[in-house]
Amino acid sequence: MLSVLKTILSRLEKIEKQLDTEKEAIPVQVTPKAAPVAKLDLSQVNQEAKAIIIEARDEAFRIKREAEDKAGKLRQEILSIEQRVLGKEDAVDKKISQMEAGERELNRKEASIAGSVAEADKLRTDLITKLESVAHMTREEAKKLILTAVEDKLKEEMAKRIREAESEAKQEADTKVREILIDAMRHGATDYVPEYTVSALKITDEDFKGRIIGKEGRNIRAFEMATGVDVDLDEEGVIRLSSFDSVRREIARVTLEKLLRDGRIQPVRIEELVRQTKQEVERVMFKEGEKLCHAVGVYNLPSDKIALLGRFKFRFSYGQNMIAHTLEETKIGIALAHELGADVNIVRLGCLLHDIGKVITDKEGSHVQLGVELLKKNGMPQAVIDCVASHHEDIPFPSLEAVIVYVADAISGSRPGARYENIDEYVKRLSTLEEVATSFPGIEKAYALQAGRELRVIVDPGKLDDAAMTVVTRKIRDEIEKKFPTFPGQIKITAIRELRVVETVH
Repeated sequence: MLSVLKTILSRLEKIEKQLDTEKEAIPVQVTPKAAPVAKLDLSQVNQEAKAIIIEARDEAFRIKREAEDKAGKLRQEILSIEQRVLGKEDAVDKKISQMEAGERELNRKEASIAGSVAEADKLRTDLITKLESVAHMTREEAKKLILTAVEDKLKEEMAKRIREAESEAKQEADTKVREILIDAMRHGATDYVPEYTVSALKITDEDFKGRIIGKEGRNIRAFEMATGVDVDLDEEGVIRLSSFDSVRREIARVTLEKLLRDGRIQPVRIEELVRQTKQEVERVMFKEGEKLCHAVGVYNLPSDKIALLGRFKFRFSYGQNMIAHTLEETKIGIALAHELGADVNIVRLGCLLHDIGKVITDKEGSHVQLGVELLKKNGMPQAVIDCVASHHEDIPFPSLEAVIVYVADAISGSRPGARYENIDEYVKRLSTLEEVATSFPGIEKAYALQAGRELRVIVDPGKLDDAAMTVVTRKIRDEIEKKFPTFPGQIKITAIRELRVVETVH
């Protein structure tokens, strides 16, 4: 600020000197009449210049005074700050002194305590030495002697308490196990209707039976050949369809209902409706599989597995419907898994898929082996595969979840009313009959009818003539005798060779 004032004053002085110089340098040559006018102009200029100079000096003085006032205030503030800083430094020095004094006192006390501890250790050692010399034994020997005396005194009481605890734990465990199983069965109870190997269809008009038989029995033969079921018309008002394969029986039942509604009963129409019904039944089975998965809380299973599970609707194990059994077993397994703290999702999938091998008909092997191969092929978790592999104790149980699946399966299968008769071997026997017949070249289809008393064989007319058909039928008979040396009753083998030519006019 002072430097600015000095600059302003310096410039004012230069201006004043310049004005004086110019005034002296200007020659004044005027007429007598013009002289007073020029003298008057110079006088006014000098006055104005002096007035400007005076005003500038006043302004400079004012600015200088303000600057000095501000400088004074700043000096006062700086002095005040310095005083406060000096006061803080004094307080810090005082605190440091106090801390140093406290540290010295603490060191002194620590040294005193260390001395006391050393003295106490020395006294303790001296006392132990004196006691050992008086008792004529070491410290360890005395400790062992005291423990032995206490154990001898408490041994009988400890044994009594252990026996009581074991008995109480066993009683509580038995009670808890019963409660868990009862609760699991209560949550897993399902309603189902047991089915066997016969489906009945009621009719209102006996004339329908004649139309179903057809001229010389051609309609009923075509129906039985296309569906693979045995048709019984003996009972009044009822048509019975018999087959060990429940899927075939369902296709036949639905087809027959359509034929009765349609009224056009003839071989070509029968075959057409059978093809349509097979597709419909496939869709029904897929929906049933999807319904089963959703009922147990599984929503991301591949569609091919859902379709296989849907076949449970028409599959029975010892008379127990497989969908009802799987649903019941899965609910029981989930309840047990929650109670025992097992992995619920592993148990859920293990129970749902444990019998999936039973509906795999295009391969040989037990349903456990077929199920394990299918799950491995589709990349299922190993824990789930282990549950399926061990649910009939074919391998040792690898996990708690595998045990739960086994127990749930046993509970569902063994509860009263779950299974009515042993038809598993019966179904296996009839399936084997059909497999024996179709294993020969030239055989198109084979159906076991009348509980296995008749085997109806459909021959491909383009591959076998009448003479060859007779030879193949005898070979089938011989092979069945080898497979079933003690088959109950007789088996009638009927070979059918029909050549059909169809032409279409456009």
